[in-house]
Amino acid sequence: MKYMLIMRSTDDSWADGGEEEFDLDAMLETVGRFNEELINAGVLLAAEGLAMEPGVVVDHSAETPVVTDGPYGETKELFGGFYLLDVASQEEAVEWAKRLPMTGAGVKTEIRRVTTLDEFPADNEWIQKEKAWRESTGNL
Repeated sequence: MKYMLIMRSTDDSWADGGEEEFDLDAMLETVGRFNEELINAGVLLAAEGLAMEPGVVVDHSAETPVVTDGPYGETKELFGGFYLLDVASQEEAVEWAKRLPMTGAGVKTEIRRVTTLDEFPADNEWIQKEKAWRESTGNL
């Protein structure tokens, strides 16, 4: 099963981090060692961080989507990156999340199971098209 570990931080945790000098080499070493553990365990499918500069939010609440400066406007938690793991269970995903090196006040990891094509009707035209695309790109 695939699980996504979503790293979240509050505005306050970002502000607290700014008081100390950021050591990029130390951060890369710490995260690199954790990534290597995931790779060696054979569970890492993808891992990405998001740029610090703000993005935008497209709100689909109205008939015409509204674009505003992001991220997330009113919410107090920022999505900073993710890991995509292929593990046997949610419990195993939780154990990996507990080992994440990104820690501190206001830092959280959300764990969500990624759905598979098998969970949708196999005779659906759009599911068939997506399956064909995934097979053609090696992403199945």
